[in-house]
Amino acid sequence: MAASNRSTLLTKTHKVLKKHYKPVHQPSDRPVLEQLLFGCCLENASYEAAEQAYAALEHNFFDWNEVRVSSVKELTESMDGLPDPTAAAGNVKRVLQNVFESTYSFELESLRKLTLGQAVTRLEKFDGATPFCVAHVTQHALGGHSIPVDRGALDALLVIGAVTDAEAAHGTVPGLERAIPKTKGPEFGSLLHQLSAEFVANPYSPKLHKVLLEISPDAKQRLPKRPSKKARKAEPADAPEKTAAGKKRPPAAKAASGAKKKTAAKKKAAAGKSGKKSVTKGKKPTPAKTLRRKPR
Repeated sequence: MAASNRSTLLTKTHKVLKKHYKPVHQPSDRPVLEQLLFGCCLENASYEAAEQAYAALEHNFFDWNEVRVSSVKELTESMDGLPDPTAAAGNVKRVLQNVFESTYSFELESLRKLTLGQAVTRLEKFDGATPFCVAHVTQHALGGHSIPVDRGALDALLVIGAVTDAEAAHGTVPGLERAIPKTKGPEFGSLLHQLSAEFVANPYSPKLHKVLLEISPDAKQRLPKRPSKKARKAEPADAPEKTAAGKKRPPAAKAASGAKKKTAAKKKAAAGKSGKKSVTKGKKPTPAKTLRRKPR
């Protein structure tokens, strides 16, 4: 896609989104580490769900160290309102572990003293800090111009034709920060994220499709379509599988039953062999006595 066409489409996207959503202003007094952890909660989730998950972490655990040493399962239970609480919990835990190992504390305020490039490089090295989280911190804590884009946003931009399949797969939107000026970055980011959260929650929503078509009328063929009932119908668990040669493989239950029979037969044969009496060398075996019927 030509840069001018992409820029025009992204500018139009901003105008249309302003008609359907209201900008969400993020608190500016949140420390760098907390912005990073909130970014883990916000990725692919609505602002409301992210705030609830973040508040649950603060309420259910004594401090960030307790969060760090807790299991992903325990964290997931506290963050169950998110679209993918397990992924978010894993990112939170890994971020805290990496921050603790590198600073022996739970603060990243020193990043504010570095140049933006140095700070971003440090953030990107933390395991669990996804590109979305890094962009969120860059925009809301470090004063940089970086618009957070998660999976839902990439899917929406792909539908309207603002990114190609290859760019979406790579997780990039070339020219985004050039098309949207820094002064409008936080506003556009919050509007795009609301569209993203709706896409993740229900990609077949008529309301969502209306917004996407208003941005790009020629996107009709690219809109997500519900799979047919036939496609949704699950294949029976014991359906025959095809091998590489194209032959039908017996169902798992049948194969397991056959294996059990073979094993039983082998055990029986082994038991029969081991059950024979051994003959001592040099001695003749004692003949078995013949039982005779007594005359009546």
